[in-house]
Amino acid sequence: MGMVSTVGLVLHPQRDSKEAIDTIVEWARGRDGTVLGLPEEVGRIDCSAVSVDAHALVSRADLLVSLGGDGTMLRTMRLISGRPTPVLGVNLGRLGFLAEIDVEELAPTLSAIDNHNYTVEPRMAVQAIDQDGHTVTAFNDIALVRIPGDGLAAVAVSVHGHPFVRFAADAVIVATSTGSTAYSFSAGGPIVSPNVEGFLVVPAAAHSSFNRALVLSADEEVTLEVLPTSGELALEVDGAIGGRLKPGDRLTVTALRAAARVVRLGTTTFYERARRKLRVNGSAEVD
Repeated sequence: MGMVSTVGLVLHPQRDSKEAIDTIVEWARGRDGTVLGLPEEVGRIDCSAVSVDAHALVSRADLLVSLGGDGTMLRTMRLISGRPTPVLGVNLGRLGFLAEIDVEELAPTLSAIDNHNYTVEPRMAVQAIDQDGHTVTAFNDIALVRIPGDGLAAVAVSVHGHPFVRFAADAVIVATSTGSTAYSFSAGGPIVSPNVEGFLVVPAAAHSSFNRALVLSADEEVTLEVLPTSGELALEVDGAIGGRLKPGDRLTVTALRAAARVVRLGTTTFYERARRKLRVNGSAEVD
């Protein structure tokens, strides 16, 4: 990333982002820069950011700043997916896992960007394509989730066309390494370093004898087929409903390397953030 002249903003729908926006606008003004935002977001805040549509936001910005929590960060990465524009995550309010800094650190962080005292790290996504060619992309996870009262998620898992296992579970989750600390973790999946180029397939509350997670290479392809014994399932994409699946439907899931890039200051590590967010207090002592 060279000199930043245009900053794009992506805002949390409820949290107060006025202080952070004012800091960014003042920083940009001192450099004859421009601050852009989506009309429905910056329009509700008294600021001088220029309202543009999503296409203009991602095509014109040299840097995207996510102001909110983990959900806002995921939405920002999906907006910019496939482009080299880096994303700076700024946490507002509750402890965020994906954001790089808290709002009080924003001014010195912008100065660090001016002085090129930062790095940019790639983030992998997973992409699912159904039999009709519809595609969804997630940076945390894609999940096939049972609908209450409509039966279990009965899903056959194949890798490169080779059948491996059939799960009967509350959900079957395909997670990136970034998403390993989200839904996958709550289902008993492992914590995976974001530097690992691979993805996970994890059953949640499995009713089948095999209930272990699969760890796949980023070069592998997994197919999830909804079995005849399954109920109708919700398709969740980074926690949001992306559709429904019925018995006989199938998804083909692959990894997308470097689908987004995030700004890192190096002030905290992945493991420090994981300890705080997941309340890891250390190993038990052995007498």
